[in-house]
Amino acid sequence: MFDFLRARFRQGTPTSPFPDRNAEFPERFRGRPVLDAPAPMHPEPSGAAPSALLTVTPDGHPALDVGACLFSPEEATSSAAGTVRFTHDYRMASSTRAGLVSASGEVELAHALEARVRRLFGRSLRLRSVVAGSCGGCEAELVALGNVVFDLARFGVQFVASPRHADGMVITGTVNSNMRVALDKVYEALPAPRLVIAVGACAISGGPFHGSPEVAGGVPASLPVDLYVPGCPPHPLTLLDGLLRLLDRLPVERVPATPSTS
Repeated sequence: MFDFLRARFRQGTPTSPFPDRNAEFPERFRGRPVLDAPAPMHPEPSGAAPSALLTVTPDGHPALDVGACLFSPEEATSSAAGTVRFTHDYRMASSTRAGLVSASGEVELAHALEARVRRLFGRSLRLRSVVAGSCGGCEAELVALGNVVFDLARFGVQFVASPRHADGMVITGTVNSNMRVALDKVYEALPAPRLVIAVGACAISGGPFHGSPEVAGGVPASLPVDLYVPGCPPHPLTLLDGLLRLLDRLPVERVPATPSTS
């Protein structure tokens, strides 16, 4: 017993200091992408591009769609549109799909829900996970949110087994044809007001399967999404940061500063 207690004291507190202090990441961590863009360009074939991260606006200017990013080394390349590089900024969750698309890679971070909804949820938020055609990567990160390092429950947020006991749903995967009906049924079973959270590139844009006739290209427009969490898969702190911003639980002074690059 004493050996166990001594070992526990030596280990200290393993829980992440987030949000009191910013998290530290290894050099190889790939966070929010940014684009160092030159002059306007003309649309070019995507070729062997692994994702739809780099897009072209109707006026010929390049833009980054962070919601389509797979965070792969192949996406950090130089082209006629400019140079894509990854930063160490994990803060990418946005309240709107358009907030993930910009000329530089800047993201319009999630804004708080209206006061009435926040009062209703109080300090307790229950979520139902719906795996709608996923590889399992996003779900692994959702599970990690419950471990001793991230400890999602300390913020009053937990996952539940039934949508009838939930305040919202977390959707992962491309929403393939076999899961579309199930997704609608889960949404209908959620008591109002209800939250919809799209987690991962597949749920936001279809990810690497975008354009396939077997997938909906992400959460369908018929479901009103309240939070988009980019990543392939998203880092647990990316999701946690988005949830806390949605609940107005982050101090104003934590507005992201200029991030370091990798």
